[in-house]
Amino acid sequence: MSLMPVDDALLALLDDILPRECEWVPLEEANGRKLAQDLVSKLTQPPFAASAMDGYAVRHEDAAKPDVRLTVIGEAPAGHAFQGAVGTGEAVRIFTGAPVPEGADTILIQENAERTENQVRVVEAPTKGRFVRAAGLDFSLGDTLIKVGKTLNYRDLALAAAMNHAVLPVVRKPVVAVLATGDELVRPGGEPGPDQIIASNHAGIAGLVEDCGGIPLDLGISPDYPKAMANYVARAIDSKVDVLITLGGASVGDHDLVQDVLGEQGMDLAFWRIAMRPGKPLMAGRLGDIKVLGLPGNPVSSLVCGLLFLKPLLAAMLGESRLSEETTAVLGADLGENDRRQDYIRAKLETDNNGQLVATPFKRQDSSMLALLAHSGALIIRPPHAPAVKAGDQVKILKL
Repeated sequence: MSLMPVDDALLALLDDILPRECEWVPLEEANGRKLAQDLVSKLTQPPFAASAMDGYAVRHEDAAKPDVRLTVIGEAPAGHAFQGAVGTGEAVRIFTGAPVPEGADTILIQENAERTENQVRVVEAPTKGRFVRAAGLDFSLGDTLIKVGKTLNYRDLALAAAMNHAVLPVVRKPVVAVLATGDELVRPGGEPGPDQIIASNHAGIAGLVEDCGGIPLDLGISPDYPKAMANYVARAIDSKVDVLITLGGASVGDHDLVQDVLGEQGMDLAFWRIAMRPGKPLMAGRLGDIKVLGLPGNPVSSLVCGLLFLKPLLAAMLGESRLSEETTAVLGADLGENDRRQDYIRAKLETDNNGQLVATPFKRQDSSMLALLAHSGALIIRPPHAPAVKAGDQVKILKL
């Protein structure tokens, strides 16, 4: 199978992806979730004409001039309406949020009033309707206030609560099983043997899954033994995950068993081997309802491929935009011409005195150098067969 261009591989990966189904979650758990249905108000807000200030509910015609004295006939705290009506020459002591009594149409705020026992004097006359919040000023029963597809934030949650929603319909988070493979791997905190290394990819990929709105399921580390690996895959199937990520073992070596094991389980292979660096041995397929993505074993290759393929895959499952996040920067050092593979070059990202982004490639780019990736600010994107470029030229980058 020839090397597949990156863009073609991404299109093939996303071709049949639909957003996950709706699930209902408590309001307090909905922050950052994607709304799956329009949210319609269950009530009118405010449900009654309410006072916007502390003061006195009056009839405007009675308080239209200074020095007028009105008789205070009662009180209306928030949550307790005055049971009666305001008549000629009368006023009701009222507090912010309380219903405006029948007969009153204006609030004389307490700063503009002078109280003496059961009398209140108008110090400064209010305009008609001043400081009265009309019923439905904010929204009304049946109004659609938050549209489907919105990623909910703290303001949306406050509005949803005001609309009287205790649970919200959101797109279900995709569950992503992560399976590392290889006899050479030992979990972090373990004691590697003389021929082993610490596994790191699963931690980074699980973190990426969470950052992208998914739920990671760590399956552990499978040894290079087909039956053992098949048992791990069976666990993913039984768990009804949406995506199975394998780490390593998808290349062509004698101990690279992932393709064979998944093939025996019924995987339909979509593509394998991409014209990119790092990350050539990338594999994708489908195992029943499960999308399979086989990432390379080298840590940098694995994380770069995760960024380029897993991130848009999860975005598609959540109904989010799949648009490229590429931008441009000034190149900080010369780069030679490129070969047939699309390069993603780790680079330091800075802003110069003119406010321009400057991406300076690191001299060494080995796909095992994880510290270099952690300290990078961007990946410089070099298309296949790109000509040599000089410092100061514009290049495409993907911010990290």
